[in-house]
Amino acid sequence: KSIAAYSSPFIHYIVTLFMFLAGTNFSLHFWALRGKVRYYFYNPEFRFYCLVTLIASLLIMIARLAHGEVFTEEFFRSTLFQTVSILTTTGFVTHDYETWPFFTQIILIALMFIGGCTSSTGGGIKNIRVLVSLKFIGTELKKLFQPHGVFPLWVGKDCLPEGVVLNILSFIALYILIFFIGVMAMTALGLDMDTAVGSVAATLGNVGPGIGTVGPMENYAHLPLLGKLILSFLMIVGRLEIFTVLVLFTRQYWR
Repeated sequence: KSIAAYSSPFIHYIVTLFMFLAGTNFSLHFWALRGKVRYYFYNPEFRFYCLVTLIASLLIMIARLAHGEVFTEEFFRSTLFQTVSILTTTGFVTHDYETWPFFTQIILIALMFIGGCTSSTGGGIKNIRVLVSLKFIGTELKKLFQPHGVFPLWVGKDCLPEGVVLNILSFIALYILIFFIGVMAMTALGLDMDTAVGSVAATLGNVGPGIGTVGPMENYAHLPLLGKLILSFLMIVGRLEIFTVLVLFTRQYWR
């Protein structure tokens, strides 16, 4: 039953708070303990992290309300809890989100991809990489209208070198490629598309519960052995952030 076993709303809110803090860059906590709480709000990744949490929570609430649910304290709490739990890749559950509208599950899958902040306990692509990729798209759109313009990519007060941006884009491309390969492998084993997408997204992001037959009220026990091995490998790849694992398969590493 996960955290759902505790019926106290107070416990749910406390767990939500600490999940959110665990998904935050721990260097910010270090500075906060030294009296520099303002560093949280100076950090562009943390601001983006807060924005993603807010937008995702609001979209899920709107979708649930549009399908006839009533706004109550429990409604608000379950939405906020599941949003933070999935985004931070904690994987705790207080509500069966598969009973929610399908649109909300798409949002939760997207949150599995985004994950927590850098230097946090969270998995996924990480907020800073998503932020940089969005800023990169913005600069490329500007170049369409001003082909001869020079548009450096700024994140906060830092101007990112082209090599760093390419490294981030390469990581995201590899992450998505591995996701699609994983989904094809799981569907080849006979899983339905919902379960294949949910299981691969959840394990690659180290989330835990997915959608389909591996949803919040289910588990992975029924999957074929090969499927479990594939998902176990994806958990390792996702946790070590891809490049570390790929190095092991290069000839130079073993020389």
